[in-house]
Amino acid sequence: METQFEPLEMVMLVDDDDTTNFVNKRLLAKMGVAKQIVIKKNGAEALEYLQSVGKAEGDNKFPDLIFLDIKMPVMDGFTFLDEYHASNLGESESMIILMLTSSASFYDLERLKTYQRVKQHFSKALTETDVKEIMAQYNQKKQK
Repeated sequence: METQFEPLEMVMLVDDDDTTNFVNKRLLAKMGVAKQIVIKKNGAEALEYLQSVGKAEGDNKFPDLIFLDIKMPVMDGFTFLDEYHASNLGESESMIILMLTSSASFYDLERLKTYQRVKQHFSKALTETDVKEIMAQYNQKKQK
């Protein structure tokens, strides 16, 4: 499939559901969205990964884009966002966080508005139309 955008270096999927991760990773790979797609099963794993970026023992890098599930065991999306913000991780990075959810309540959607890094929310699983919209917005932001 021919892409209409420059592929990102890395996208991170943070979701406890294996099927959702499989479907989303397959779609993102098929569309050529990123050179690398990393999957983490909960917010704690994602936070641990981000904290390792830049440390001498790891050659990890910040993802350009994170798709973050709201409801997960161990550490949910909101707790991840609180911890991420409190630790000033990647403040200088241009990383974008998008929330994925299968059932966002009004309360959850209102709460998401309080997080500056969260640009939008999408229903699971991602569609080709979602991805095209996301990439168009990402490329616009990058060109500014």
